[in-house]
Amino acid sequence: MTVSEVRKRYLDFFANRGHAIIPSAPIVPENDPTTLFTSSGMQPLVPYLLGQEHPEGTRIADSQMSFRAEDIEEVGDNRHTTFFEMLGNWSLGDYFKQEQLPWLFEFLTSTEDGLGLDSEKLYVTVFAGDPESGMAKDDESVGIWQKLFAEKGIDAKLVELGTEEHGGEVGMQGGRIFSYGARKNWWSRAGVPAKMPAGEIGGPDSEVFYDFGGEHDPAFGAHCHPNCDCGRFIEVGNSVFMQFIKQEDGSFKELPKKNVDFGGGLERLAAATRGNPDVFLIDVFDEARGVLESRSGKEYRSQTSITRSFRIILDHMRAASFMLASGIRPGNSEQGYVLRRLIRRSIREADKLGITDAVLADVAKGFGDAYAEAYPFVLAAASTIREELEKEEAQFRKTLLNGVRELERMGNDIDAFTLFTTYGFPIELTEEIAKERGVSLNMDTIRTKMKEHQEQSRAGAAQKFAGGLADHAEQTIRYHTAHHLLLKALQKVLGPDVHQRGSNITSERLRIDFSWGAKMTDEQKAEAEKIVNDAIAAELPVTRSVMSRDEAEKLGAEHEFGAKYPEQVSVYSVGPKDATDEDPKFAEAYSIEFCGGPHVGNTRELGEGGPMQPDGSRARTHFKIQKEEASSAGVRRIKAVIR
Repeated sequence: MTVSEVRKRYLDFFANRGHAIIPSAPIVPENDPTTLFTSSGMQPLVPYLLGQEHPEGTRIADSQMSFRAEDIEEVGDNRHTTFFEMLGNWSLGDYFKQEQLPWLFEFLTSTEDGLGLDSEKLYVTVFAGDPESGMAKDDESVGIWQKLFAEKGIDAKLVELGTEEHGGEVGMQGGRIFSYGARKNWWSRAGVPAKMPAGEIGGPDSEVFYDFGGEHDPAFGAHCHPNCDCGRFIEVGNSVFMQFIKQEDGSFKELPKKNVDFGGGLERLAAATRGNPDVFLIDVFDEARGVLESRSGKEYRSQTSITRSFRIILDHMRAASFMLASGIRPGNSEQGYVLRRLIRRSIREADKLGITDAVLADVAKGFGDAYAEAYPFVLAAASTIREELEKEEAQFRKTLLNGVRELERMGNDIDAFTLFTTYGFPIELTEEIAKERGVSLNMDTIRTKMKEHQEQSRAGAAQKFAGGLADHAEQTIRYHTAHHLLLKALQKVLGPDVHQRGSNITSERLRIDFSWGAKMTDEQKAEAEKIVNDAIAAELPVTRSVMSRDEAEKLGAEHEFGAKYPEQVSVYSVGPKDATDEDPKFAEAYSIEFCGGPHVGNTRELGEGGPMQPDGSRARTHFKIQKEEASSAGVRRIKAVIR
């Protein structure tokens, strides 16, 4: 099946079972400074899994764009990608294991409205229990799976691998269901049960693996098993059962409302329908792969090193296309740094294929075409994607030239680590040139330094994730509301054609990108500041309403450019003075926006964050625009603070 066919079948399957289909959240989380990217299907749903009511009800399904920067180094094999889509279905206090597992099995195996996969090729894992925390094994899931396989004429033997999770020591043993410990089959934001703080929720999970066959590689253990990394088995889905909450005394109590969180890799499922574990042979890569074959004169599957270079370029250019279409630009920090790294790695791999002319923009074009129906915003940004990639490719080739010059200056005293960290010069290229000169490099020392450098970078990235929850600190919430006030002020000053084109909010400041083609004058900035401060002084109530998307659009509610919204949406309105949650009075409101929140209850709170005074009150604070600058063609950027 094509990726579009798999996606449609999945969403239709769960829509027919009472699920509201919601659109993918942006690849860059809105108003969430704790994480650079949306890195899983469940990340945008965390507030609802923790108890907040979802506007669309208790049964939700979607296909979520995701990006994992920590997987960059893994790309090159047949299954790892940085960008991917995660199919998901959620029960928010509705159904549980007895419904989820049979539905999933039906979707995977049904030829009528599912994927028609051979049940003989499906293997599952379950939670083996956790002696350290006293959590029992998940016998209920074992029973459900055994019944489902029995209906297909399969005797589903349980292999208990225990809590050491090293199936390589015991192998398959003719099993169909395999129990692993907490590190493999337990989910919580804090990890294994013992590490969960009091009040944290979590539960066992059950993964499904597809057996693509092939010989086991003993480099990955003496024996093969579903969680083996040799490539025979590939995980295609995971059902998480959020069943417990940890108590102060370290024990666990069942949640009154249990949740289900399923995530399934769209690309891997498409590969399974083809019986080929190489995800880079699914249809969305066809056009881009053809460009590389044509420009390099090499075939994708001709030899291992060539295939690896193809995969890196294909993955990185797909991710880069979605990032650029989402408003990210190459830079030296945060999302921009990750994007630049993807582009530069792709250029290096193109060189290995013998492609020395600019090629990345032509490769990227294939993804705009491949996703035209599901994500038309990528195709709509085709000219921007081409322009940015061509510019970055030309710039990096200059960087490579500068690196070569610096390398020449070093003579035989080559410092590969400095060349990489200072000039962006690839380590492997330094090694090649050193060999040509007959210079011996201590690659073990260099790799050790590189590993330390990467671990520091990953530690920073991990800190950025912080569980995937938006920063709900008091100051961040105040900036979130100020962001709404500023956007409306810009529309009042510059005109109604001003719309948001991106945002980033931290506890230190707010940043907004907006459509406007000229530098703002000092008078315009001062006027916008005054409008915001007047709205703060007016002490306007901020109210949240849940309504249909059509109703919100008729009210003129501001919303993110190019974003898709579900049928039911959350809308925040600011003012008028006498507005209430029951009667928001939209016609008289200062501003109305599609937004998930959170916000202050009244704009007066934006002016109450100053230092404590001797009388116990807080000094008044004021909204101030710190900087206004160009972000990209036709888009300006403002950074502002409340002090």
